[in-house]
Amino acid sequence: MLSSIASQVLHRSAAKNCFRSLATTSAFPPPRLFDYETVTSNLTVGDAISSVEEAFAALAQGNVDVPMPMHIGISESSVAGPGDCHIKGGYIDATPTFTVKLACVSFYKNAEKGLPAGSGIFVVVNAVTGAPLGIFQENRFMTDLRTGAAGAVAMKHCSTPSQDTVGFIGTGAIARNMARAAAAVRPFKGIAYALDKAMAEDFAKEMGEELGMPFEIAVSAESLCNNSDVIFTQTPGSSTVLKKEWLKESGVTIIASGSDQPTKQEIPNDVLVASKYISDLTKQTSKVGELRGALQAGVMTESDVYAELGEIVNGDKPGREGNEIIVVDLTGTGAQDAAIGQVAWDKLSQM
Repeated sequence: MLSSIASQVLHRSAAKNCFRSLATTSAFPPPRLFDYETVTSNLTVGDAISSVEEAFAALAQGNVDVPMPMHIGISESSVAGPGDCHIKGGYIDATPTFTVKLACVSFYKNAEKGLPAGSGIFVVVNAVTGAPLGIFQENRFMTDLRTGAAGAVAMKHCSTPSQDTVGFIGTGAIARNMARAAAAVRPFKGIAYALDKAMAEDFAKEMGEELGMPFEIAVSAESLCNNSDVIFTQTPGSSTVLKKEWLKESGVTIIASGSDQPTKQEIPNDVLVASKYISDLTKQTSKVGELRGALQAGVMTESDVYAELGEIVNGDKPGREGNEIIVVDLTGTGAQDAAIGQVAWDKLSQM
């Protein structure tokens, strides 16, 4: 009896030692952490454009797994908020990594603490083992880069070289990346408008000096629209920012990136109805983009979507064909996050 008990104890002890050894030898190494300074000093919108363009092409071909974004609303209380958290991610077929992104926005009380209203991280994961490779403390920097890159893709494929006057409604961080991205497509004359005139003046001065292109300030959004061939809108989206009668009759391309929640809309429904409407991802723009408002108003259906941007990139459908209004609705897709995540890992992991 004692011999049997002793044998069982020995077997259990051996099994525990075996599991300990297995756990020790098969544990994944910890992911590398790239802080904000490292990310911002080594990545540019130029790094992202070609990879984001390829991601849109793959998305249209059904070669990207992109789940719907998750939204967590942080209600205001004595111990939290207000704020919002968006979680996106995706995997592009035949690439060595996938990405999950957590972006926190609209934490407006942070200003009282001397902190920005937004923050965020990218987690880049090994697509072979499923182990996290890197955590990028990007605080929306990489998000803004991939958004700017999408703007470049939209401008390249949905406007013509003769459309060289480019307006920017909203002049924050995203607008700067849109301007840099547009400059990678073609030289242009820039026009800026923001409710905060000083902010618009700073934008025009800084972008003019950085890009070596002329920028001027518009006295109103109407004046900007009257004179712009391409219009980038990147505002908080709490109200519409232009009117149909303001737009040039010779045709205009509107690239809207301000709507990413069901409460936002930058472009009026009558403009959407009159346009060749192009989404970045229809299943997403119908829920959180410009299209959502037109669907809810009953003035458009999903069958009115001309194309997704990747279809234009692939040449499945033409972009600009004449003096038409084109609206490109950019809500930001997990495909873009996967693309910029791969770029960031490839570049920064070599440091």
